[in-house]
Amino acid sequence: KISLLFCHFTTLFQFNEKWMKVAIELAEKALAQGEVPVGCIFVRGEEMIAKGRNDVNRTRNATRHAEMICIDEVFESFKTTDVFKEVTVVVTVEPCIMCAGALHDLGVRGVVFGCANDRFGGCGSVFDVAAVHHTPVPVHGGVFASKAMELLKTFYMGVNPNVP
Repeated sequence: KISLLFCHFTTLFQFNEKWMKVAIELAEKALAQGEVPVGCIFVRGEEMIAKGRNDVNRTRNATRHAEMICIDEVFESFKTTDVFKEVTVVVTVEPCIMCAGALHDLGVRGVVFGCANDRFGGCGSVFDVAAVHHTPVPVHGGVFASKAMELLKTFYMGVNPNVP
């Protein structure tokens, strides 16, 4: 049983690292475009079915978080909410309360994030959306957290003209 458990955790670790690298690439693209560097992908089985990065500053729309862009992409492709129960969300920064609420309401399978969001985190850092509804969603944080934090620090060392 121990070897099966080890195999499961090794596979899960490899899954998380593989997909987080893709999300980090998206966050780097967001940073290059002057956006808060958050990248997100939705994985169904072994397939990436959506990808997004923050687009708040360009659109001047505060809801254009990476997770929301992925949600829109899934709706566009699948035209149903049924697929969300098979989706693992991989995102470089813990989803904010808005995004965590949307992901919870859609019934995602789980959330994997890089660094915690100590200002707006909706998966336990500031508020735990799932706890309010008494329906836990598996959450695993800390995957490449230092890289995700490094990208955020790089962004916030600059000036964001769109912040009130």
